[in-house]
Amino acid sequence: QNPDLDSEALLALPLPQLVQKLQSGELSPEAALFTYVGKAWEVNKGINCVTSYLADCETQLSQAPKQGLLYGVPVSLKECFSYKGQDSTLGLCLNEGLPAECDSVVVQVLKLQGAVPFVHTNVPQSMFSYDCSNPLFGQTLNPWKPSKSPGGSSGGEGALIGSGGSPLGLGTDIGGSIRFPSAFCGICGLKPTGNRLSKSGLKGCIYGQVAVQLSVGPMARDVESLALCLKALLCEDLFRLDPTVPPLPFREEIYTSSKPLRVGYYETDNYTMPTPAMERALLETKQSLEAAGHTLVPFLPSNIPHALETLSTGALFSDGGDSFLRNLSARKLWELQHEIEVYRNTVIAQWKALDLDVLLTPMLGPALDLNSPGKATGAVSYTLLYNCLDFPAGVVPVTTVTAADEARMEHYRGYFGDIWDKVLRQAVRNSVGLPVAVQCVALPWQEELCLRFMREVERLMTPGNPPS
Repeated sequence: QNPDLDSEALLALPLPQLVQKLQSGELSPEAALFTYVGKAWEVNKGINCVTSYLADCETQLSQAPKQGLLYGVPVSLKECFSYKGQDSTLGLCLNEGLPAECDSVVVQVLKLQGAVPFVHTNVPQSMFSYDCSNPLFGQTLNPWKPSKSPGGSSGGEGALIGSGGSPLGLGTDIGGSIRFPSAFCGICGLKPTGNRLSKSGLKGCIYGQVAVQLSVGPMARDVESLALCLKALLCEDLFRLDPTVPPLPFREEIYTSSKPLRVGYYETDNYTMPTPAMERALLETKQSLEAAGHTLVPFLPSNIPHALETLSTGALFSDGGDSFLRNLSARKLWELQHEIEVYRNTVIAQWKALDLDVLLTPMLGPALDLNSPGKATGAVSYTLLYNCLDFPAGVVPVTTVTAADEARMEHYRGYFGDIWDKVLRQAVRNSVGLPVAVQCVALPWQEELCLRFMREVERLMTPGNPPS
């Protein structure tokens, strides 16, 4: 406790200002760390998002290099990021009592950039869900409304950052696992191209599945914080510690460019009917972009149902996944991987033919009821597509659910009237005031352009107030 410190003012600082005050000496790293530990402790009592406090974070305080881009910044980590001396359980008893022998590469780079990792956050058991509950640590709740899911699988991150308990976090995404919690909890998140950031040292349940790419990415309250995190991670230390990552530093000139963009967009993927709030969020964002001088062009990637039902599901569950698919032979799996490659090239050709810079799409929202995501699997369509394509994709909150949106849900039936549609219809009810996001997409390796587009959307759209 430091009576002279204005904790509320510190917690309200946007990340770039926090960094500036830490580097100038106006704020001490100890003040930042202990204030955020206190806030995380406080919010965790209500929403159950933290699995452990990283005991040696005080040691890192004394060792943090002052010239680092994230000097003194407390950072939260999804539980799957290996941290020396800590378990990464993924909510599974069999992983208890197996502390990591070393930090994962991105954690090492964060520390070299002066950041102070301070908590591990909760995940759904095995991480194969967009809810956030497991038998070891229980259910994480949405900070906006505790009867709603925070999303997953980076759900602890979404809930902690969304409630002000962390200024910056790292998540992973293989079907929307950064984007769901970011959208449901009213924050920003970026899923980069699969190999833009190192995955070395990540704890998982299934290894060797490469057809649909897992990505490591940042989650934060605003786009500028995501860009700062990416800038810090894409450094010589990352390329030295993991030579399999392309040595492509952050291209500031692309991120800060102000030239008008040519933006593709679609209002629906014709697979999951957008909720009224999703539809309105997309159209209002489109109109704001047009008013700001950008060109909006209708664009829908070809054959989305095939990409979702055959390519993505086939690749993810080629082990037979019980009810999903019969076991695939090696030859069938090779054919599937080739099909994904062909599909990716087809969509890129479509994109190039229209000379697009970026793409605007709906993002699933608002947050579903607790325990509903597992029964509304089809609703991953808006996010999973971009794991299949391995395109960078980020989400930005742009509005909140209105009473009019809620009233229009009475007429929502979905496209197929199947169990997924029925569950989704029920699960998004009673959501007035909850955040709704849009998704911003770019071509592979164009994270800077994706962030530039996200920043423009953020500038033009004013979301509701975050939870207190």
